[in-house]
Amino acid sequence: MICFLTSNPFLENAVALNPANGFVDALRASLPAGPVRGLFVASSPDEPDTNDHYAAEQKAAFEASGIAFSDFAILDRRNVQQAAALVAKAELIILTGGHVPTQNRFFHDIGLKALLSGFEGVLIGISAGTMNAAETVYAQPELEGEGIDPAYERFLPGLGLTKTMILPHFDGDLDARLDGLNIYDDITYPDSMGRRFYALPDGSWLHIEGGVETLRGEAYLIADGAITPFCGDGKSVRL
Repeated sequence: MICFLTSNPFLENAVALNPANGFVDALRASLPAGPVRGLFVASSPDEPDTNDHYAAEQKAAFEASGIAFSDFAILDRRNVQQAAALVAKAELIILTGGHVPTQNRFFHDIGLKALLSGFEGVLIGISAGTMNAAETVYAQPELEGEGIDPAYERFLPGLGLTKTMILPHFDGDLDARLDGLNIYDDITYPDSMGRRFYALPDGSWLHIEGGVETLRGEAYLIADGAITPFCGDGKSVRL
């Protein structure tokens, strides 16, 4: 399996894939020649209309960047009984973005970790999909109430495709707030004690192939309560 774990792989309004940091060229080189069999794995399994909309939008963005599909299936609650067959058939699997805990529960419901154990194609993570690809998922609070809810679980078991914990959509705003708390000072920095999180702006991504992990593009390391620049735009660092 070759993994492309992204913050957001699309240009604005998802008109096409973002070529920043060699993403499109590397993706094309990893896919079979000709149309591929795609599988869109939903983050909100019980919202079929939303899933249909985003799947169609993302399929069009891939096609606008020269990646054609012979088939493009959606996996959500409507067809969980077919999960194993859909994964086995796919050549490109997209773990889409959304609410991390909701997607995490769905992945466990369908046994996605086990289904991917023999997958030999290409997998793309988008935002929440990237976060849930980790062995241990850091589910940074996102929705109102999650920051102060003592029952909210910030660390979840993931798919185990990497040990790297990624925070997507990092725009450098360290003053962002949730539930009256500073997300970084009051939540993420304390959670980073003894751990390493990599904050990625859109356009940056993690490449995994043959056991080698390489961060490509701008990235910041959050560890032991501090944030430091880790990689620059147009550059890469092997983890």
